[in-house]
Amino acid sequence: MKSEQTFSEESNVKIEAKSFYLAVIIILSLMIVSGILTKVLPAGAYDRVESEGRTLVVNGSYQEIERPDYPFWRWFTAPIEVLFGPDNLTPIVLIIFFMVVGGSITILDNAGVMKALVHFLVSRFAKRKYLLIVVMIFFFMAAAGFVGMFEEMVPLIIFIVPIAISLGWDSLTGLGMSLLPMAFGFAAAVTNPFTIAVAQRIAGLPLFSGALLRLVFFFVIFIVVCLFVIRHAKKVERNPQSSICYKEDEVLRQRLKTGSAHIESEYTISKGQWRALFFFAFCIALAMIFAVISSRIPQITDLAFLMLIIMFLIGGIGGGVFSGFNIAKIGKSFGKGVVNFLPGILLVLMAYSVKHIITTGMIMDTILYRSAEVISHSSSVIAAFMVYAATLVMEFFIGSASAKAFLLMPILTPLADLVGITRQTAVLAFNFGDGFSNVIYPTNALLLIALSFTVVNYAKWIRWTWKLQLAILAITSIFLAIAVNIDYGPF
Repeated sequence: MKSEQTFSEESNVKIEAKSFYLAVIIILSLMIVSGILTKVLPAGAYDRVESEGRTLVVNGSYQEIERPDYPFWRWFTAPIEVLFGPDNLTPIVLIIFFMVVGGSITILDNAGVMKALVHFLVSRFAKRKYLLIVVMIFFFMAAAGFVGMFEEMVPLIIFIVPIAISLGWDSLTGLGMSLLPMAFGFAAAVTNPFTIAVAQRIAGLPLFSGALLRLVFFFVIFIVVCLFVIRHAKKVERNPQSSICYKEDEVLRQRLKTGSAHIESEYTISKGQWRALFFFAFCIALAMIFAVISSRIPQITDLAFLMLIIMFLIGGIGGGVFSGFNIAKIGKSFGKGVVNFLPGILLVLMAYSVKHIITTGMIMDTILYRSAEVISHSSSVIAAFMVYAATLVMEFFIGSASAKAFLLMPILTPLADLVGITRQTAVLAFNFGDGFSNVIYPTNALLLIALSFTVVNYAKWIRWTWKLQLAILAITSIFLAIAVNIDYGPF
């Protein structure tokens, strides 16, 4: 097959150095703080039982234990210990996933396929830009809120950010069209099988009961996010230099050969690039369909991520072939993408090491126990907010929604009965705490990876989103108060 595109050594798919260094400094500081906590807080443990293949905490079984011998130098070896710990499968799979994603998308990028896609979408939505923002936000929120997709959607950020820049916006707008709605969709979940379903099952509630209030909340958050992102996009249009990442975006802007609002209408996509795009999209669509189906069938849920890895690999290689690349060029591009992601491995391991330090120091259950003690002595309204706060605290150490549910809900469910709030309200508070913090805490490996694919570092991300986070906090507080006052149920 004759090559239809010029092989490019330059790739947009890489981890930005500044974002990486700042993330390392922040997580290292959190590792040290976590280590200090193991020396300050007493060690303690709950009893645990196996139920349907899951480990559940036994409420009322907490007791203090002898502090383990955990020397301070092991705080710094924790990222390596994570690979050999009891929960090592999650970070290992995540690392493999992003290495495959990096390699596969770099093949498409070097073949000019990503650039072709960007120009095609820009030309189609040049006069309907804000409609594109609304559609993208709804797509990402719905995927997270109804199906529970998050990790699977992160690689799409690599496509969305260049589109935003080509339409005259900035990287923050691109993240606002993708990363923000992903996390907020998780918090505004209506039928998310990894948060709502798991938490309701442990609480003994009918599956997906109470959906009406959650659906209202979903659309309220959807409107708020749309207004926030569109307002920012218009501000950048009026004055591109008002963007806090204007200078950093200039490199990508030049690489895309477009000015702030200039569109190269004469750009066309070759037949090979069309075939590559369709094949890659078909592979990812199959993986997404499998993820949707598996989310409703517990027996195959764990296979969804494996399927996604395989389809990304097939889609990337197949896309390279359709673009006219030979095996050597495909291998070279894939290898370059893997190498570009290598710094991300450290970010993933360091992020997961915070939980490892806390659990090895035997204070995870102590934190949970003391949170429960505060909740048990609170009034009903305050108790609902304390459940929210307790989830936010535990989210700092445990990113997995289902893992957090199995740890928290056996404790929170009887507490809800004790303080006079419905179990459904406890599930709602848990869901709020799990979702929104996904785009706040630097211990969330996916947040760091998502940001590192762009020029936006963690500090700039917080600077841009903090007002929105406060607004969301106010809205969630209102909905929690409503839930308490209407005895949100069925019980």
